[in-house]
Amino acid sequence: MLKRFGTACAIGILKGLARLPYGWIARFGDAAGRLLYLFPSKRRRIVQINLKLCFPHWRAAQRNTVARRHFRHAIRSYVERSVQWFAPAYVLEKWVEVDSAMDLTDSALPPTIFLGFHFVGIEAGALFLNYALRRRCGALYQPMSNPQMDRIAKQARSRFNAEMMSRADSARAVLRMLRARTPVMLGADMDYGIRNSVFVPFFGVEACTLTAVSRLAKAGGAQVVPFISEVLPHYRGYRLKVFEAWKEYPSDDPVKDARRMNAFLEEQIQRMPEQYYWVHRRFKTRPPGEPSIY
Repeated sequence: MLKRFGTACAIGILKGLARLPYGWIARFGDAAGRLLYLFPSKRRRIVQINLKLCFPHWRAAQRNTVARRHFRHAIRSYVERSVQWFAPAYVLEKWVEVDSAMDLTDSALPPTIFLGFHFVGIEAGALFLNYALRRRCGALYQPMSNPQMDRIAKQARSRFNAEMMSRADSARAVLRMLRARTPVMLGADMDYGIRNSVFVPFFGVEACTLTAVSRLAKAGGAQVVPFISEVLPHYRGYRLKVFEAWKEYPSDDPVKDARRMNAFLEEQIQRMPEQYYWVHRRFKTRPPGEPSIY
């Protein structure tokens, strides 16, 4: 009962914040992140471990600076769900700019997997990509442990005609959509366990990496188009960048494809390391015989 009341309060706060100017919401989230980083926490520790693993050549002061900035971005991204989930479309149009290498409204778009990466702006980017496509699309998601919050999130994420599909039982649905030339959005840069994954380097550290993207693309005859979402400075919103479709992808080697995906992600992270989702336990699953990192 208490948990349901807490969730209802959180949703009410998000809906209330959505009525405020975006700049106020962004500054509030930034200040909350700045404050919360001052207190020791499990998530702060995970951020620090991830940065030390991926950037061992950085000085400790540089890693600490990026960790603080990331925490501010991460908390701010949760607060900005208020706008992303509950504000009308014209508000998103005002705060999300699109830089696309392809015509997203092309009616002749071939079967396409839009491959997103977990930067802090992914929620805004995925929502607006769905909106910019001006058509029905599929979207994979990881259900939340809180059923009440999961229902609200699913409803919000599908409001621009997206069909939300749980990651656990999505393969057949994805293939059905691709064969009907319905675009599908998914992300594959998190650690979901060893099933359907391989160990390939991520910043020189062996990381459990999904092979689902290349397998689905091959089975569905789909092109793979990566996209990322960048938080713009001075509280100016987001930039959704849609890249050209990867050439010669998928290959006949899922390990090679996983390496390519991680190499692309590394390039993007190095442009804005404070915006990648370091609060996730990216190296949770270890190769046989290796001890736990966290």
